[in-house]
Amino acid sequence: MKWAIVINPYSGKRRGMNLGHEFRKLAVEKEIAIVWICGATAQESRDLLAAEVKAGGLDAVVVVGGDGLVNLVVQELAKTQIGMSVIAAGTGNDFARASGTFDMTVPELFQLMTTTSPSAIDLGKVEVGGEQKWFCQILSTGFDSVVNERANRFLRLHGKMKYNIATVIELPRFSPIEYQIEIDGAKQSTKAMLVAIANGPTYGGGMKVCPDADRKDGLFDVLILHPLPKLEFIAVFPKVFKGTHVTHPKVEIFRAKKLTLSAPARAYADGEDYGSLPLTVTSEPQCLLTWSR
Repeated sequence: MKWAIVINPYSGKRRGMNLGHEFRKLAVEKEIAIVWICGATAQESRDLLAAEVKAGGLDAVVVVGGDGLVNLVVQELAKTQIGMSVIAAGTGNDFARASGTFDMTVPELFQLMTTTSPSAIDLGKVEVGGEQKWFCQILSTGFDSVVNERANRFLRLHGKMKYNIATVIELPRFSPIEYQIEIDGAKQSTKAMLVAIANGPTYGGGMKVCPDADRKDGLFDVLILHPLPKLEFIAVFPKVFKGTHVTHPKVEIFRAKKLTLSAPARAYADGEDYGSLPLTVTSEPQCLLTWSR
């Protein structure tokens, strides 16, 4: 049996490194061969993982980090028979939340992996700019993408604080965006403050933007936030942490298999920049094997 540990050495103020070593020690005691992947850059880590996947013989990958690292690993594991598990050591950790492993200790997660089999979940397939990418949780465009762009410029700020500050800066200047949307073949035009295409229920560290999204039903839950006054937006926004925003009259939620979005906007998925629209998103069933509880 051979497992890879893919680690972000800087996650959780280097807490991730300690967690990775703790997991490796348990694996070695059980005579599980471990490949340690900790590149100097994200791209180097991906290249090392890609080489291991191509070489064959890899049974599982343990991700030690946050949703960004999960996203990177999934680009290599999608549509393979290699199982993935996550030790939550990032800022958002929404994949781990959806898997039920967010609050598990390293020994608990190791026991889960050695006593149960992984199950298949859906992924979102994105075609944008001539490339194909995958995402696990939520792809969104609109106000939160603008906030992400602003937050990424704050090199000295980390965690949720930079997103809070970015929100305060961007909200006064933000205007609803005109989207051309094709939903399972039906076309429509709508102005929106936010469009979220959800494979899983949360993003941004537990915000339940689409609380009923199911990673195993073969469909996206799609949320459109239609234009509303900014003071009302401020009042509604905190409700997303409990998922109670879905009853607001300006919130529309429906299910779909495939969508194409066109607008002068960018999209983010799993916290990563997926580039400028237009793009096409398809729900691909049972694409990733992962341990859940």
